[in-house]
Amino acid sequence: MTTQADNLWHVTSREAVDAPPLTEDARADLAVIGGGFSGLSAALHAARAGARVCLVEAREIGHGGSGRNVGLVNAGLWLPPDDIRTHLGDEDGDRLIALLAGAPDLVFDLIDRHAIACEPVRAGTLHCAHAPSGLADLNRRHAQLTAGGAPVTLLSASEAQARTGSPAVHGALFDPRAGTIQPLAYAQGLARAARQAGVQIHATTPALSINRDGDSWRIVTPRAEIRAGAVIRATGAYQTDLQGSAAEHARVNFFQYATAPLSADQRQRILPGGEGCWDTALVMSSFRTDAAGRLILGGMGDPGHAAGAIHAAWARRKLARLFPDLADLPLQQGWCGRIAMTSDHLPKLTRPGPNALAVQGYSGRGIAPGTLFGKAMAESLLGGSDSGLPVPVVDSHAERLTTARSVFFEAGATLAHLVGARL
Repeated sequence: MTTQADNLWHVTSREAVDAPPLTEDARADLAVIGGGFSGLSAALHAARAGARVCLVEAREIGHGGSGRNVGLVNAGLWLPPDDIRTHLGDEDGDRLIALLAGAPDLVFDLIDRHAIACEPVRAGTLHCAHAPSGLADLNRRHAQLTAGGAPVTLLSASEAQARTGSPAVHGALFDPRAGTIQPLAYAQGLARAARQAGVQIHATTPALSINRDGDSWRIVTPRAEIRAGAVIRATGAYQTDLQGSAAEHARVNFFQYATAPLSADQRQRILPGGEGCWDTALVMSSFRTDAAGRLILGGMGDPGHAAGAIHAAWARRKLARLFPDLADLPLQQGWCGRIAMTSDHLPKLTRPGPNALAVQGYSGRGIAPGTLFGKAMAESLLGGSDSGLPVPVVDSHAERLTTARSVFFEAGATLAHLVGARL
């Protein structure tokens, strides 16, 4: 596991929140397990609605995927719209698509309202064709998105190369609704805002068990317990085994490397508009810049794995291929996070019991969907209605062969990086 110094987001975050461990028993209207985007959004919105809220996080606020991801605030999921409708049906699919289209508005409105210092840039994102074959995927997505009224634009190879500064992209789909943030700072800023709204926030406080006890929930932690009328579990890919609350998903690792800051001339040529980018490759990669002008390159895989050196070598080759004049620029930080991947790439809402909800499986799209789902879960439990939830709730969700699929994803990424992007 990488240290805080290895993670650029830890080094550059300007947000902080006081979140001491829970040492005394607490009572709440709503208990939230997990200090990432979903849990923090749920806690903040519940407190703003007048509820007593207690949130516990096993590590530090934003320790998991929320503090380790790329920082792209997307207006949708990895799946194109027609695939969402295929899995959910037209009515539920259209509802989810519409809600996710407005999710970036929710994120950037929260940032503005609470003055969260997380380097927000709403310049859109570019879904880049990694090869000429990737244009077919972009054309399909463009047709589906525009049919639903999304303001996306399909860029030619020359237009995409001008926008990115890279000769290695073959077209792109531009989505102006999206943007980038410093993700850990956003999570910490949500925590600060939640605490200011009255939420009890306790880091380094793992939930050891969650059980129904009479007409309330009992959450046991190492030094104290919480009694709450309702509970939300939002632990994502960092879920540990809890009595009565097992998570079901495959885990995908995604790493990032950050360069030294670019020169003024390089910044004018490389992503001058500030868009965040990811590509159409089966083993996806991403690239973006931060406020200081560092180029941040991401890819699937775990550099801490036994074959992790393959991923690091790929990053250097990929950087040189995307931006030849950056080939010798030092990579100053490198870190890795986990993604909770469901088999259909759709988030799952489950009901562990009365007045309880759990969410998992954003499949790499945690920021805007996580903020949206957190708000919706809080409103559902406090209001006693599921009508505002983004997807239907099921009593339980089970995935098959999750360990085997996790191993398969890592092996596939390692193989792709062993042979791919060679110059």
